Amino acid sequence: MVEITEKYKIGVRRFGLINWTGAWTLYKKEVLRFLIVWIQTIFSPLISSLLFLLVLSLAIGDDRGSVLGVSFISFLAPGLIAMQIIQQSFSHSSSSFMIGKIQGNIVDILYAPLSPAEITVATTLAAVTRSVMIAIISIIIFYFLVDLEIKNYLTLVIFTFLSSFALGALGVIAGLWAEKFDHMATVTNFIIVPLSFLSGTFYSIERLPEFLQTISKLNPFFYMIDGFRYSFLETSDGSIFIGAIYLFILCILLGLLAYLLLKKGYKLKS
Repeated sequence: MVEITEKYKIGVRRFGLINWTGAWTLYKKEVLRFLIVWIQTIFSPLISSLLFLLVLSLAIGDDRGSVLGVSFISFLAPGLIAMQIIQQSFSHSSSSFMIGKIQGNIVDILYAPLSPAEITVATTLAAVTRSVMIAIISIIIFYFLVDLEIKNYLTLVIFTFLSSFALGALGVIAGLWAEKFDHMATVTNFIIVPLSFLSGTFYSIERLPEFLQTISKLNPFFYMIDGFRYSFLETSDGSIFIGAIYLFILCILLGLLAYLLLKKGYKLKS
């Protein structure tokens, strides 16, 4: 018994406080996962945004008049890009965990020498990377089609990162909760899409009754889109400072929740 006790000892973590190599490897794996199918993950969102822009510009044209001091099309374009940033960030992290659970290869991550925090951050940052790539490509394409010019790079970086990080963390939570594709479709169709559509993507909340304006300002998606749009128009429906603080707190709360659920092994351990 003494010999067995001395022979088999609990291992000691040999990577220090953070396993940088493991976290970086997981991040690269997640990035390569969406780059391999770039037509679906990068090109498809761009086409969706262009179709929205084309249909609405043909249907409304210049008859809509000025919105926040600019033409409707110039107002619409940044909102469409921000909407894709939100939806695609959520889609990446949620599909990563859900598909891993369905295919059974989620154990490759759980058995790896990675802490729940490292897994959460690596996966979420990969979702951020996907959203940033979509944003950059969309801005370049839209630049040649509409009057689109970046006027505030700081807010562009801040709101792009905060928006995609928050939705990436939310995607981790949804991916842990969902057990089949129907569950994920429910979250996407009844939460993500409606909130992104009803957050000022296609309209200014100034046109809404005061009561609905108040409700809209409780929607975090409103600040994501409003802050992103401010980077191009330098005018907004809400407070940019309050929006940044709101989204920063939301990122912390969602990231912490995703970490705690992953640490607990929510719907991962029997």
